[in-house]
Amino acid sequence: MTVQDSRRALFQMDRGPLLIGVGVVLSSCSGGVLDPIGPVGRGNATIFINATIIMLAIVIPTILLAFWMAWRYRASNTKAEYLPYWSYSGRIEAVVWSIPILTIVFIGGLIWIGSYRLDPFRPLSKTSPLEVQVVSLDWKWLFIYPQQGVATVNQLVVPAGRPVHFSITSASVFNVFFVPRMGSMVYAMPGMISQLHLQADQPGQTWGTSAHFSGDGFPDMNFRVRSIRSADFAAWAAGVRSGGLMLDRAAYGELMKPSQRVAPMTYRAVDTRLFHAVAMQHIPPQPGPAPHTSPSGGRPKSTGEKS
Repeated sequence: MTVQDSRRALFQMDRGPLLIGVGVVLSSCSGGVLDPIGPVGRGNATIFINATIIMLAIVIPTILLAFWMAWRYRASNTKAEYLPYWSYSGRIEAVVWSIPILTIVFIGGLIWIGSYRLDPFRPLSKTSPLEVQVVSLDWKWLFIYPQQGVATVNQLVVPAGRPVHFSITSASVFNVFFVPRMGSMVYAMPGMISQLHLQADQPGQTWGTSAHFSGDGFPDMNFRVRSIRSADFAAWAAGVRSGGLMLDRAAYGELMKPSQRVAPMTYRAVDTRLFHAVAMQHIPPQPGPAPHTSPSGGRPKSTGEKS
């Protein structure tokens, strides 16, 4: 969905001028969570916008009331009633406590419903999903396509309009897998497999990133995301299988060594047991350079640039 489509949809929603104004301003943030390209991304954006509107219903009147109080009870206004011994008002207490309680109830209900609908373990539809196994490394991302028998590094290619089931683990420290325009972020944890279902509705390009600090190479730990037509995806997979390297344990041993700003690359074939071995830590995590070799605690310095 383009920014223009997002704006058009928001204007068509019958929620009043406040929702329209806030939605238009927020939807102008193209390329992020407010410019979604799939059902999970749209659900996240809806929760964010609705929660913001609920909070603004308190914030805006409170700010206006503060200015009104300062103006009403200024020293030069002799008409304002002065009650030096006033200490309690049941009506004011009711307003002061009821509004925050209602806000908590509304936001809590909104998040509870959204959390159920956007459960990362929950399939998006009855359509058979594309299986993608994700491994977080220092400081790059490995994507294994078990159904196609290929793998990529720092490049995620998915068919548009088809759900994608991600199985996510880490071969190093905790990390977070996040494609802002597609939807929810999920932790990549060593010794565990997290689940996530996402979908891109239309062909296009976007980006993904690590959302959890994992050392000096963290700022460069980004990857490209391409959603292409189903026929093009089959052709892409066939092209990857036609040449290149084999991702076996020896190749993985070289790949898992800490490195930064790794250019996207592909593997024509993958050891079918590799992901399970990584997730179950049958392959020990890479310890990284010895601390005495680097002034930054054994991890090379980042260039600080984005890919």
